[in-house]
Amino acid sequence: MRQLLAFLLVSLAAFSPLFALEAGKPLPYLELSAKEGGKVDGTAFKSDTLKDKVTVLFYVDPDKKDLNEEFVQRLKEQKFDRSRYRSVAIINMAATWMPDFAIAAALKSKQKKYPDTIYVKDRVKKGVEVWNMADDDANIAVIGPNGVVLYARSGKIPESEYEKIISLIRREIGKL
Repeated sequence: MRQLLAFLLVSLAAFSPLFALEAGKPLPYLELSAKEGGKVDGTAFKSDTLKDKVTVLFYVDPDKKDLNEEFVQRLKEQKFDRSRYRSVAIINMAATWMPDFAIAAALKSKQKKYPDTIYVKDRVKKGVEVWNMADDDANIAVIGPNGVVLYARSGKIPESEYEKIISLIRREIGKL
């Protein structure tokens, strides 16, 4: 009987979603600072500051940075009001063979080119640990202004979902 119970528990765990962020639930608290990482400017990143605006959060392995580029371009085309919308890109630096200094230099350049996006370094896979983000992949989440997850996905976003996500963002911005 114990073996059967153990088998069932392992089986359920294998089929449970890998992604811990669940629509309708608050975004779990995550802080990155000092040796763990942080914002490109050297300050700490605290997820509880992602309130009062609609946030599109990307948590990405640098090797997969282009996986959802088509969707990112569609988002940029929307020209959402930055007083009610923000984008955050957290880079899972421990998921790649690339040296930290090269990634940090690229992020500094991106921060200058796209000052409205918050770029964050995660040197220790804390997003994988705390948010159960898919490691070695591209993850996206839409966070409402109250800190609640509205949408979450790992991997390539199907083109069929682009409009659904953009409409969700537009609707939430309209409520502000």
